Amino acid sequence: MKLSEAGKNGAVHVIQSCIRPIGFYASGLPHGYEALWARDSMITSLGASLAGKKFRIPFRKSLALLSVHQSELGQIPNAVGTYNTERRSDVTYNSIDSSLWYLIGHAAYARAYGDRGLLRAYRKSIAKARLWLKYQDPNEDTLLAQQPTMDWQDAMPHKYGHVLNTQALHYAVLRMYGEHERAEHVKNVVNGRIEKYLALYDQRLGYYLPWAWKNHDGDREREEWFDSLGNFLAIVTGLATPKIAKAILRHAEREHIVRPFPAKSLYPPIKETDKEWRSYFARSELHKPYDYLNGGIWPMIGGFYVAALVKAGMHKKAASALEKLAAANKQGTNREWEFNEWLSGRTGKPKGTPYQAWSAGAYLFAHESVTRKRVPFFA
Repeated sequence: MKLSEAGKNGAVHVIQSCIRPIGFYASGLPHGYEALWARDSMITSLGASLAGKKFRIPFRKSLALLSVHQSELGQIPNAVGTYNTERRSDVTYNSIDSSLWYLIGHAAYARAYGDRGLLRAYRKSIAKARLWLKYQDPNEDTLLAQQPTMDWQDAMPHKYGHVLNTQALHYAVLRMYGEHERAEHVKNVVNGRIEKYLALYDQRLGYYLPWAWKNHDGDREREEWFDSLGNFLAIVTGLATPKIAKAILRHAEREHIVRPFPAKSLYPPIKETDKEWRSYFARSELHKPYDYLNGGIWPMIGGFYVAALVKAGMHKKAASALEKLAAANKQGTNREWEFNEWLSGRTGKPKGTPYQAWSAGAYLFAHESVTRKRVPFFA
């Protein structure tokens, strides 16, 4: 049996351990991440829904819990649960990608199970979430804008304005819900086809910048590090043109961003002497170069990297990358197939919380992409 096939069985086992009465927890480890996150549960559900009907109920319950706690104005919560007593709340908001993943989740559920019943049952919730997102466009250019720390990378580093990860998800949502004209406008702006707008794609670098905005004196201020998830999502969702997709994938391979396993969260890692460094980074071991969000390897991102290779028609490389991703997930500190949250960007050794739901879900998504030779849900 190929390692990738054994990985499929391991991923199913991990996802089963993450099921709770309210839906998918972020981890199956007892007393670890005891909450349901919008982004974690929906990424988990993308892969889980491709493993047959066994995960249909927790997928549906995850969507239901998020909708119950939707804000009056339509925002979907970031997380629901008592995972962090310091926040003094069982429901937290202040994220932009939670609403996007919620909408992607509904569309994916309908396609995976051939059932549009939830789309009809939650039509008011879906409409409110879409309207809330429309109001996140202060520049009136169809692109969503956000404050720092409002996506999965939390406080590392400070991205704001037009953030790549958010634009890729927004493009996917617009297409999934039939707003093709608006989607095409987002694609044109992000790819630099409309001169009056600030593009995210940089032809000199050969990849998308992590974010772009203007500062108060009118100068354009940008960081040039490679945001792996954002760039790979741009390919998977179709935001990137075929030419841009191949440039991104060449860069990731050339700079060893996908080695020893796919894929480092950002590259190059931010050092204390860099302008992106923040003083509070020094107070945490997790912010050292090649650790956690600062260049650590995230198997969840690796799943989208494999899918990006499939999207670009690079099927042989995708199959090879899937084997490497399986090898990454097979590792463990106590046993095999722990599907850890992240790995050291230097050594590839497992770190973070084991039995991570979205590591397993993204793996199943990648496995199915390689098997079908096409990317599910984002055709």
